[in-house]
Amino acid sequence: MNNSIKNNSLLQKLENLKKSIQEETKNSEPLIKKLKPENRKPAKNFIQYLSARKNDLRPIQDELHALGLSSLASSESQFLNQLNQVINWLNKKEIVPLKISNELSKNSNKLFGAPSNKFIPQIMVTYETSFADDSNIISELISEGMGIARINCAHDKENTWLEMINKTRLNAKLINKNCKVYMDLPGPKIRTIILGKGKKDKKVKLDIGTKCWLVEENANYKSKEIAIGISSAGIIKQLKKGETVLFDDGLFKAIILETFEDKVELEIIRSSSKKGFLKEEKGINFPDTVLKLKSLTAFDEACLPFILEHADMLGYSFVQNSDDVHKLYETLNNLGKPNFPVILKIETQNAVINLPDLILTAMEYGTPAIMIARGDLAIEIGFERLSEIQDEILWLCEAAHVPVIWATQVLENLNKTGFPTRSEVTDAAHASMAECVMINKGPHVIEAIKTLKAILNKNGRHHWKKRNMMRPLNIANQFFVKN
Repeated sequence: MNNSIKNNSLLQKLENLKKSIQEETKNSEPLIKKLKPENRKPAKNFIQYLSARKNDLRPIQDELHALGLSSLASSESQFLNQLNQVINWLNKKEIVPLKISNELSKNSNKLFGAPSNKFIPQIMVTYETSFADDSNIISELISEGMGIARINCAHDKENTWLEMINKTRLNAKLINKNCKVYMDLPGPKIRTIILGKGKKDKKVKLDIGTKCWLVEENANYKSKEIAIGISSAGIIKQLKKGETVLFDDGLFKAIILETFEDKVELEIIRSSSKKGFLKEEKGINFPDTVLKLKSLTAFDEACLPFILEHADMLGYSFVQNSDDVHKLYETLNNLGKPNFPVILKIETQNAVINLPDLILTAMEYGTPAIMIARGDLAIEIGFERLSEIQDEILWLCEAAHVPVIWATQVLENLNKTGFPTRSEVTDAAHASMAECVMINKGPHVIEAIKTLKAILNKNGRHHWKKRNMMRPLNIANQFFVKN
């Protein structure tokens, strides 16, 4: 087959792809019209990108690459325009250079503030209780590059939060730096309560093969039996035989053997803790179960007036679907702050699947950001899938011109011990593809922010974003099936 025939075949594939994208875009016009005017253009590009990513584009990419043309690998920000350029090249038409889109940078700067160094993302640092009484560490963090202070409403009280915020505002002003305040809503807390055996010590031994109960508050069990209560009511009835239950960040893994009205029988199939003890107040995850829980809890609603008065943005924890997003914005509207900046935290399997819906629903009210909350997310989807999913979230958000926060365990070992692992340095370099990177609290947080800044600066000078091989995305397929 000569080159002309090959090129005609490739051109037809690209034309067919373009036609399919245009049809999906037209079908989505009613959805796009519901959005705020400033979000319609990004949403249109987002849907075009999703439409393309339903397909396996790798064979087309290989053919384009062999011709020395754009393989569409970095086309998230303006996919259809990039596709048109390639088609024009093959048709030997005049090529007009595209204007590079900077909408993502504008949205990021609007939400997070402009970073002090254009080569690195904004840096967020999680506060601990002691910061309320320590102006020096806050001043040093701001001096070293902290652009966003994170306060988790799951800890402390309003008077402590206010001390942290006042010290942040004052110190930023004194050294002529900008530092925004971000506050996390806790969301539904699903924590362990040790009942029955081990209740006195608030911990229980769980070895592989151990059988125990997961129970509602008033369930029947014997005092010598291992019974683990749940801090959120109504979960037991939603569980099914054969589903997985994880405790303490996945250190303990159990399978459901039998279900009853107010309890389920579990068998422990993994015990990774050195001593094998499960303590009270540890997290519980149900990766196989789509739980019907309110993402906006009564405690969250009680926190909102303070957050809206004192913070610059809020984080919405354990958001699952578009109804959750509507509920938050309706509450914000009732409190007189309908346009308050919102970060949607992606930390469940359901949130990953529903990501396009979450983004487009939030675009009805404002321009959101997305946090890849890698702690709970890794537990929910499996650690082996985290690398894949966090990249998919980055691609999708870039297509929607939505900023991303890369969160959880960034330079964690350095932060805790003063010395980084090699793998976490590589992970921190990967974080340069996001618009903001979050460091957790720790005794070596100053060293952690200095090291992070150095890693991001070096990596940011080498590249911006990436080149992908575009296999089909399940997230894209799911979106069009539902809509």
